[in-house]
Amino acid sequence: MASFENLSAMLKQFVENGLPGCGCAVAKDGKILYEGYFGYADLEEKRPVTEDTVYRLYSLTKVVICTAAMMLFERGKFLLNEPIYEYFPEYRDTCVAVTEPNGNIHIERAKNPILIKHALCMSAGLPYHFGESFSARQMRKVKDELTQKYGKYDIVTEVKAMASVPVQFEPGTHWLYGYGHDIIAALIQVISGKTVGQFLQDEIFGPLDMKDTGYRFRGDIESRMISFYRKNDKGEMEKIPGFEDRLHQPDAVYEAGGFGLYSTVKDYLKFSQMLANNGIYNGKRIIGRKTIDLMRTNHLNEVQLKDFRNSYLAGYGYGLGVRTLMSTSDGHSNGSIGEFGWTGVAGTYVSIDPQEGFSIVYMHQMDPNMEEYHHLRVRAVANGCLD
Repeated sequence: MASFENLSAMLKQFVENGLPGCGCAVAKDGKILYEGYFGYADLEEKRPVTEDTVYRLYSLTKVVICTAAMMLFERGKFLLNEPIYEYFPEYRDTCVAVTEPNGNIHIERAKNPILIKHALCMSAGLPYHFGESFSARQMRKVKDELTQKYGKYDIVTEVKAMASVPVQFEPGTHWLYGYGHDIIAALIQVISGKTVGQFLQDEIFGPLDMKDTGYRFRGDIESRMISFYRKNDKGEMEKIPGFEDRLHQPDAVYEAGGFGLYSTVKDYLKFSQMLANNGIYNGKRIIGRKTIDLMRTNHLNEVQLKDFRNSYLAGYGYGLGVRTLMSTSDGHSNGSIGEFGWTGVAGTYVSIDPQEGFSIVYMHQMDPNMEEYHHLRVRAVANGCLD
């Protein structure tokens, strides 16, 4: 049986192998079983990683956003099979960019509307704007036009404008990582009447006492933020600006659904424990047990699963904003069927296991993130420590 000493030894080895620094915590049934912090939050300053170190969550933001949306779902505020155009009329005339055999592209009207479920499941057909597909290039054009017109703008303004972009495929037919959860963030804002950040604060961060989590810098958060490093061609770590760090500044207004939050390991552990324990943490119910079960159910068909899976996601399907373990043998995992979570582009990771009331949070900030090497080892050792 593995022990938490094995986990500490492995995390220490990560740093010795060149990772600047990392933090990890494991909890079960509301109790922290392990915390470990290794290496530096800033190599040049020799500032160590501690429990107070703040990380850019990047796509771990998605799990929070989709949880918030499903809280509104279970209050009857929307249905999963409703078209997006019921809330954003701009999407009533969605078009598809069809690539012909000769490579030419023509635009045709979509046969079916984008549903809210499609946005949650990443099957809407809108990529991220930094790709090279026709749709991605059009999304960049929209963002440029919004910046020229408004300077700063919020997520609802952007989502409405993105309705003009032809999607990459007929909605609901494939899986494509991209803009879906930003649509969900805008939906939260429209339905709740609050900014995304305020809704999260009122409904999740406040009740869970997540004092070091949010979109905007406040207090000493910025000084506690871990530095972002990129490994150069010589294998050396070079400090680089964090992607979109400008959006953490107090005067920013954009609050995305797919990225944008920061947090600490311990703060995010509280959130993960709430989800691992039927929506309750420290006696406070945040979301219903059956709603969590719906989130962590695979919603992809066989065609979409082929789009979704790679070696890192082997054995997993995709639910409402989260990967979900469908096969322990295919996933080479010692976890439980129905374990769920996600990852962030700079190396953040969460694993949530309701069967055990167990969750794992691991974070570092490095490009390339080497997620498969680090995360799946953390998963194996932490799960091996369960009695």
